[in-house]
Amino acid sequence: MARRKRVEEHENHERWLVSYADFITLLFAFFVVMYAISSVNEGKYKVLSNSLVDAFKQPNTSANFLRMENQHVMGAPQKLVVIPGPTVLPSAGKYQEQAKKMRGMASDLRKSLGSLIDEGTVKVTQSKRGIAVEISDSILFMTGRADLQSDAISALQTIAAQLQGSDNLIQIEGHTDNQPIRGGLFPSNWELSSARAASVVRLFQESGIAPQRMAAVGYAEFRPVESNDSDESRARNRRVTLNILADNQDEVAVISQN
Repeated sequence: MARRKRVEEHENHERWLVSYADFITLLFAFFVVMYAISSVNEGKYKVLSNSLVDAFKQPNTSANFLRMENQHVMGAPQKLVVIPGPTVLPSAGKYQEQAKKMRGMASDLRKSLGSLIDEGTVKVTQSKRGIAVEISDSILFMTGRADLQSDAISALQTIAAQLQGSDNLIQIEGHTDNQPIRGGLFPSNWELSSARAASVVRLFQESGIAPQRMAAVGYAEFRPVESNDSDESRARNRRVTLNILADNQDEVAVISQN
């Protein structure tokens, strides 16, 4: 029997068109979805914008949060509900009241210490940080000592009496000149400046000021206000500074900006 001749199949060179058509279809669908997602609904945008403006116009509400209800994936209108939250930031009125209080306290201190201010031994200044009462060590201590002199005690008690009615934090700083200590009770200016600040803190506590409100800091000669190149400038650097901090301060022992 004669063998049947096998017919060879020709290779289909257009098969790639099927895969290419599927790829183009998927790519088209992808861009349609991306376009639909990126479309901005002007009506919903205006509702959101107006609600935010109205929320921040409300008095005594510094924090509001928004909740979207009846949300759908696309196309459906949304209901915007503004729920007022608790007040977080202090109002401007509180800061104004605080500034007024500090100005009044500074004015009272200047009046009670007027004679010492006129002599140049006491200086009262006010800044955003609070009130600084700078006292020369010439009326507070003898050379190389940390015991308060009797004339200084009455002046410090006057200051303490005015501070009893407030709850402000008080940082008391001791400063010296750059002359090294030779002998005596203290090995260096670090110990001397810290002991002088502690003496004032102890007097204030005995005068009725709560110890939790106070801190004693010794800076030795490293916070000068003059150049230390003359007797006058060194005398200016030997001082104790009482920093009465404003109510918005969180810490007592912060670096002085004076």
